[in-house]
Amino acid sequence: MSEQTSTMLDRLGRFLARRLQSESSGYQPYTPSDPQILHRTLHPGDILLIEGNQRISAAIKYLTQSTWSHAALYVGDALPEPEDGSDRPRLIEVNLGEGCIGVPLSKYRTYNTRICRASGLTPDDREVIVNFMISKIGSRYDMRNIFDLLRYFMPTPPVPVRWRRRMIALGSGDPTRAICSSLIAEAFQKVRYPILPEITNAPGRTAAHSSYSRREILHIRHHTLYTPRDFDLSPYFEIVKPTLVYGFDYKRLVWAHEPDQTQETGPGETAAEAPKETG
Repeated sequence: MSEQTSTMLDRLGRFLARRLQSESSGYQPYTPSDPQILHRTLHPGDILLIEGNQRISAAIKYLTQSTWSHAALYVGDALPEPEDGSDRPRLIEVNLGEGCIGVPLSKYRTYNTRICRASGLTPDDREVIVNFMISKIGSRYDMRNIFDLLRYFMPTPPVPVRWRRRMIALGSGDPTRAICSSLIAEAFQKVRYPILPEITNAPGRTAAHSSYSRREILHIRHHTLYTPRDFDLSPYFEIVKPTLVYGFDYKRLVWAHEPDQTQETGPGETAAEAPKETG
């Protein structure tokens, strides 16, 4: 490929990336995330799922049949504080156009989020995962992979549900890391931690009934096939909700004004049955 052609494709790629990153108007989170509460709740190695509102987010949510379109890995204090005094980056993510970068928790203060925590992850393996993600900072998305970008301009492609995940995996491998979860899945595969393994019976043993014959073999899928919702669906990741971690007492909730239910009622009447006063 000539240098001129390469430059033209790169420019076209950057143009498509900007279009895909344009945000939808009118997005309002149901439960916006407080960065301080997230900081107190998250542990290094935790995965933060995000409900994005970009054009590419709509396509990913449709293809995966999920509300989660983005994922980032929490690394705690592993990254240095910025010299300009801005918020410390505590998440590592992969963005279209930017590649692998570190971002502060405050970036997602106006988004719906969910915390997924790998159950039983050892400190050593946690460190391996965090270090792997840090080592990938600076990796860029190749804008010349035009086909990988064009597929997201069809948020509702006319294909069967069972083929939609394969649409995400189309391409040359590395470029699919623009879906963020692929790189995180690769990090967990470094320590052989399961996410959604494929399970098959041991060959030649399907008709037997001994415990040995029922042994299952776990096949780890290629990391490019993982999507943000897989961490939510995984039986090996705990869903952590900050409002419950620090204690929740529904009796202390203050509700909006409701009609007074303590008014006097006649014999055998309930408050709802009592006659209302008229002016």
